[in-house]
Amino acid sequence: MSMNLVIVESPAKAKTIKKFLGNDFEVESSYGHITDLAKKDMGIDMKTLEPIYQVSPDKKEIVKKLKSLAKKADTVWLASDEDREGEAISWHLYNELNLSPEKTKRIVFHEITKNAIQKAIQNPRDIDVNLVNAQQARRVLDRIVGFEMSPILWSKVKAGLSAGRVQSVAVRLICEREKQILDFVPVASYKIEANFYNKTQNILKSKLNVDFEKYEEALGFIQIVKDKTFSVSNVETRPGKRTPSAPFTTSTLQQEASRLGFSVSRTMRIAQQLYESGHITYMRTDSVNLSEEALNAAVHVVTEEFGKEYLQTRQYTTKNKSAQEAHEAIRPTNLAVKEAGGDDAQKKLYHLIWRRTLASQMSDAKLERTIIDITTPDVKEKFTARGEVIVFDGFLKLYQIQNDEDSEDEDSGLLPKVENGEILQLDRMTGEEKFSRPAARYNEASLVRKLEELGIGRPSTYAPTISTIQKRQYVEVGDLEPKQREVRKIILNNQNITESVEVENYGADRRKLLPTDIGLVVNGFLTDHFPNILDYGFTAKVEEDFDSIAGGNENWKEMLGDFYKDFHPHVEEVKETADRATGERLLGTDPESGKNIYARIGRFGPMVQIGESEDEEKPKFAGLMKGQQISTITLEEALKLFELPRYLGDYEEKKVEVNTGRFGPYVKHDGKFVSLKPKEGDEISTITLERAVDLIEAKRESDRNKFIKSFETEEPVIEILNGRWGPYIKQGKENFKIPKDTEAAQLSLEQVLKIIAESGSKPKTKAKTKAPAKAKAQTKTKAKKK
Repeated sequence: MSMNLVIVESPAKAKTIKKFLGNDFEVESSYGHITDLAKKDMGIDMKTLEPIYQVSPDKKEIVKKLKSLAKKADTVWLASDEDREGEAISWHLYNELNLSPEKTKRIVFHEITKNAIQKAIQNPRDIDVNLVNAQQARRVLDRIVGFEMSPILWSKVKAGLSAGRVQSVAVRLICEREKQILDFVPVASYKIEANFYNKTQNILKSKLNVDFEKYEEALGFIQIVKDKTFSVSNVETRPGKRTPSAPFTTSTLQQEASRLGFSVSRTMRIAQQLYESGHITYMRTDSVNLSEEALNAAVHVVTEEFGKEYLQTRQYTTKNKSAQEAHEAIRPTNLAVKEAGGDDAQKKLYHLIWRRTLASQMSDAKLERTIIDITTPDVKEKFTARGEVIVFDGFLKLYQIQNDEDSEDEDSGLLPKVENGEILQLDRMTGEEKFSRPAARYNEASLVRKLEELGIGRPSTYAPTISTIQKRQYVEVGDLEPKQREVRKIILNNQNITESVEVENYGADRRKLLPTDIGLVVNGFLTDHFPNILDYGFTAKVEEDFDSIAGGNENWKEMLGDFYKDFHPHVEEVKETADRATGERLLGTDPESGKNIYARIGRFGPMVQIGESEDEEKPKFAGLMKGQQISTITLEEALKLFELPRYLGDYEEKKVEVNTGRFGPYVKHDGKFVSLKPKEGDEISTITLERAVDLIEAKRESDRNKFIKSFETEEPVIEILNGRWGPYIKQGKENFKIPKDTEAAQLSLEQVLKIIAESGSKPKTKAKTKAPAKAKAQTKTKAKKK
């Protein structure tokens, strides 16, 4: 019996595929990419722009095992995903395992089902070198940009920062939106609303068709009409419809799943699990197309579940010219299955995909829209009431459309019946001051929508980009507390006019992407000195170039060469000529010394400073507290920071102080630190000694529960502690894992020292290898002709 080796990227995918193949197939996982660009010298031969690959240290044993299995196999089937990353994984496997064309086959599938796998086995193809080259071009270009621009940020802004081609553009979008919001000046206007009774004493809600710019104008209007008689001047009813959305692409799934409370990265992680378990089709796609098999299945399910009148078969086409990641939308592999997945999150996401797919093949919802005009003699303005009634629910029976957070739906539902000329009785009229609003801050879902709209990135890059800018601390997901302002209000009731001033909350935001001080300064520096790299049009053009390479229409080395010949000289020029960027902002002068007070980026992050760096007397520094920013901190807030550390009193004959540091506000006592708990009302300016003592004692109790045992040695003391993931060994600042099935409390000093020694003996260097020239040539020979 012949032996077949199938290699996929993940163990979960391997487990599912194994169920559909016979005993003569062995399915193994490469655990993602087995190689990466070498760290030394950028991992690129800069003379030829040829990437230099090395096997990742954590993949050496995997490669060794796969090589051994490949030698025994009669045929090796490379079954990684069909997108560019998947194609590159197969190409690297081919090279590193020293496979031959005669015994290697490349197979692809959009779903992990028995039919799809068997069909793929019957229709193998060659490795598509054009897709591989598109992936290499992206990887090399991004490495060049990151490795050449990041050191400039280290010297000109702050050590440890990084720049990236797509991540920097994403940060720019968020910074520019924040600037728009901070610069926005609200404009007040006065909106008039009125409630009327019809002849059957049902309430009819309406709005005036114009807004007034001034309070006096609104008040004057209400005074004019307070004794007037209102009547219905026109009733217009017209049919309408709502059409279902297309099946999910990667970006639309990420946007819609945000309504489930899922972040973009969590959505992709859950979707990957559903795909690898065989429940949904491939989840990285910008296609809205459904296969004939899926369309036929939808016909059956919709007819059985809802009836023939709810069926309307449709085939959608994408508006995105660059759609290329896969050939089908995200859908269930079996539409007859309503629920699938392991945990609750998987079940929720699967059900969302199931409903969206079926709804796309259902009838339009039929509506009846009504507009009622209400007027009074000698007044040109009119009140309008709008309503909408669903005559036939169609796809809405399964999938409700939700409005965006900032949209205002004027149609208020069912209206009471009225006739032309009918006299109405005024119940109440209200004139209220309203303020214009700035554009909404981005959340993860709306940022994905904007990136897609601008042509920046592709389905496989949205989630990593958004995760990266948060990990780099250029952006954070945060909440903003509301501010308060006064609004003027006029109420007409029983022909009496009442004027009042009320307080309203505004400006609150929840789970929005907010730029940090570092993000704002880095963005300012990069947009000033690398305007082309951060240009939206340039970034989109690069994506088009990658698409062209993937289609075999452009040479990837020439594309990189054209970019680098202009980019590198500019990098060298910025190194020499650019000034240091700190985001410095003058807040005012110190009342005591008369010296200037600045807010700026320092060595350890955002801070305020009294005095000049050139002064004979050293400047004073204080770090900003959480929630404070260079761009918005006031002089008064800055002065309070210099009151720290704040002495609270003594406890156990030792000083108790509060201060703020890199990780937020804390209590210091006896050389130990305890974080304040803002969610419990702790504030650095108001916390009492009694509260600080409570925090100190709570921390001690927590530490007692954490402690298992310790050993006194000549080196730093060794402790065995309970951690989040179980017991571990701590020596100084180093932590060491305790092997499974080991009773931590019973460990002797000798056993602990052995664990520490063995942990320190693991190899830390990376082996550098190039893809074999012979394998490269063979791959090119096998390349699919475009």
